[in-house]
Amino acid sequence: MKKRVLLIAGPTAVGKTALSLDLARQFNGEIISGDSMQVYRRLDIGTAKVLPTEQAGIPHHLIDIKDVQQRFTVAEFVSRATDLITQLNAAGKLPIIVGGTGFYLQSLLAGYQFGPTDAEPDLTYRQHWFDLAAEQGPDTVWQALQDLDPAAAATIDPHNTVRVVRALEYHQTSGQLFSAQADTETDALDALTICLTAERSLLYDRINQRVDQMMTAGLLAEAQWLYDQGGITLPAGKGIGYHELFPYFAGEIELDQAVAQIKQDSRRYAKRQLTWFRNKMTVDWYNLIEQPDELNNIKQNLISWLN
Repeated sequence: MKKRVLLIAGPTAVGKTALSLDLARQFNGEIISGDSMQVYRRLDIGTAKVLPTEQAGIPHHLIDIKDVQQRFTVAEFVSRATDLITQLNAAGKLPIIVGGTGFYLQSLLAGYQFGPTDAEPDLTYRQHWFDLAAEQGPDTVWQALQDLDPAAAATIDPHNTVRVVRALEYHQTSGQLFSAQADTETDALDALTICLTAERSLLYDRINQRVDQMMTAGLLAEAQWLYDQGGITLPAGKGIGYHELFPYFAGEIELDQAVAQIKQDSRRYAKRQLTWFRNKMTVDWYNLIEQPDELNNIKQNLISWLN
């Protein structure tokens, strides 16, 4: 029997958290974070983390499981999330994965097997490609992946150098193509994916407002703490809302410039998220911000799926 899992996806500031709590209460669910940054302890404000006081007694998983000095890979996410889905199904609970990291969600649903790539990384090999990207531009590195593994290159933004290098490094460490990871376990999950959206200008206004609220709530101090931990060199320091503030701490830019950059990067990320879900995943779209009555449709569709 297939294991059921509900996914709630969509860009930032679109209402995923509120929906997940509502559905978890009504349908006996537990929530699994599908966000690549909420795993880090002490990074609460910039990741829009659901704090214990806001969880309404509903168990949340894959939150606060890493120190900022540690890596969290898509391979680890797939492994941990798959185990949780199995456990929750066995307990009669509905697993609800909530997040905007499209690559993580797609990897889970596709049954990707990462195996050897979670071994100790080849730092010299990795640095070679990052140096090349800095010297000749990210397109040069992406072209190397295109020559080696066209199927993988077709799924990766040429300017996402971190992911391009990850795909190259996968081949280096495992001897296998990054695109050859999908296996026959793709039908192991019975998944329903809800994707929230909103009219673009309204969404961007909400994102700008959220950044202002984060600054008021103490994002500056949180980012300063991360910077003091060596955040420039840490995986956690790559997150939006943090790395934009590092030049301010270094005295290179003004604070208002850093905040404006956070807003711009957040809007661009939201656009990329929507494009990803539209082009790479099968989802049911809803706009709860402008059409709140669609909540009833979501619940009716969920009832039909569960039955």
